Amino acid sequence: MSTKQISFTNADSGHQLAGLLDLPQHAEPQGWALFAHCFTCGKSLKSTRHISRALTSKSIGVLRFDFTGLGDSQGDFSSSHLSSNIGDLVAAADWLKQHTAGPDILIGHSFGGAAVLQATRLIASVRAVVTIAAPFDPQHVTHLLDNAIEEIKEKGSARVEIAGRSFTIDKEFVADLATHKSEERIKQLGRPLLVLHSPSDPVVDIDNARLIYQAARHPKSFISLDNTDHLLSKEADALYAGDLIACWASRYLRAK
Repeated sequence: MSTKQISFTNADSGHQLAGLLDLPQHAEPQGWALFAHCFTCGKSLKSTRHISRALTSKSIGVLRFDFTGLGDSQGDFSSSHLSSNIGDLVAAADWLKQHTAGPDILIGHSFGGAAVLQATRLIASVRAVVTIAAPFDPQHVTHLLDNAIEEIKEKGSARVEIAGRSFTIDKEFVADLATHKSEERIKQLGRPLLVLHSPSDPVVDIDNARLIYQAARHPKSFISLDNTDHLLSKEADALYAGDLIACWASRYLRAK
């Protein structure tokens, strides 16, 4: 694949967000995917790059970007929350619409999966939605903050260690999670849904996939990512997931 650096602005916040546009090497894109990364991760996570490589090999272009305050994007991560992530996704979709045919597929990994399930209704061009290791309830992410929840409530914010890095989480982040009702959003998705999840995921239990699948209306599909970890850190696992997504999505891209 070939990759271009791009940037776009979240009109609500005014922040400039950094993205990478991955293009098929020898063919015109047959469709476009917008990728939402996992909590505190980023567009350059190895598994995200490998999934994108698998998609571009099947002639699907991909936009992956850093949410506000992460990676190369502007803003303060401590002031971000699920609502701002949704706003970032809508801004990324607007950029794709202006420069391509718009996003056909939304893909969300972990907390990014929670974001795409919420954002789909706001992006008219989306034909299909994919979640990878996503929580059913966005509030699931608070289990990463267990030791800091009381401090956040008392002091308004706290420093927490996530995946070996330190972040500030404030009370607005926690409060915002409660405003997003997952079951109704999933029921009203109105798009084909593919749920990918590992039965041995130690971070987001497989039961989350069951709840997402049960809440969704047909057409919906579930594929078990056997023997993979939460981040799909093995290259072969990420490429496998990307190949599955490309194959599944091709039915909906052909309808364009």
